[in-house]
Amino acid sequence: MRTFQDESGRTWIATVRERPGHDYKGRYSFVFTPEGQEGKPIELADVRWNSLKTAQRTLATTSGVELRRRLRSARGRASSRGFR
Repeated sequence: MRTFQDESGRTWIATVRERPGHDYKGRYSFVFTPEGQEGKPIELADVRWNSLKTAQRTLATTSGVELRRRLRSARGRASSRGFR
């Protein structure tokens, strides 16, 4: 889990989510949640990992700039599907 601020200063929590099912390929992805609104996550399903260890290591070593870029991407995709 990582906390970071977006370009407007809002705090977000980045975590890794496991996609259930029998297919293990690409099972893990990033999920972004606005701090204090844990019930409203935004998933970035386009970038996925095969193992929890790899996904967590990537999250732990990703820069704040990259997290903000990935959040912008996830928000843009979510808004195009009617989510925000």
